[in-house]
Amino acid sequence: MQLYYSPGAPSPRRVLFFMAEKAITGINLVTVDLNAQEHKGEAYRAKSPLAKVPALELDDGRVLTETRAICTYLEGLYPEPNLMGVDAEERAFVEMADRRAELYLLAGIANTVRHTHPGLAPLEQPQFPEFGQSQAQKVREVAAWFNAMLERQPWMAGDRFTIADITAFCAIEFARLMKFQPGREGMPALQAWRDRVADRPSASAK
Repeated sequence: MQLYYSPGAPSPRRVLFFMAEKAITGINLVTVDLNAQEHKGEAYRAKSPLAKVPALELDDGRVLTETRAICTYLEGLYPEPNLMGVDAEERAFVEMADRRAELYLLAGIANTVRHTHPGLAPLEQPQFPEFGQSQAQKVREVAAWFNAMLERQPWMAGDRFTIADITAFCAIEFARLMKFQPGREGMPALQAWRDRVADRPSASAK
């Protein structure tokens, strides 16, 4: 198998973190240079038609191109340690937490960075700064909600570390590009959670 990824991008980092937690080896890593627009070239689009990273090419040539789908596939191949739920009930709550982190936190951060950061201008044309700024406000509102939740429970999905923590962590780390740090904005529970995740050796995979 081959994983096509771009260093520093949050979605590929989610997969690398997930793989590191499971100590998965033997998957060849192939760098896709976003700044050089390599993801928009004909060769890569043949694997990922929407020109997105990451993409996992299976040994039979089929390609998975959505982060959650890639992680679900790897969870099936490498079930331990479990990161997505051990039964139907836990899987549902983990998925809910993961989707919240992806849709309400990571997506907002990505929109903010894409439309306000000058370094992302080559990748996001046209940029709409006002839209990016409005997304930044919404990110802070939802981050405050996550902070309140983490005052009641230690991890994103409840009592243990799961894929939802990986997604949320990669989002918060990417938010540095919008100059957002939870502790500096009156969100101590979110900051303490972020620091606990950062202490995991697998968090350095990126």
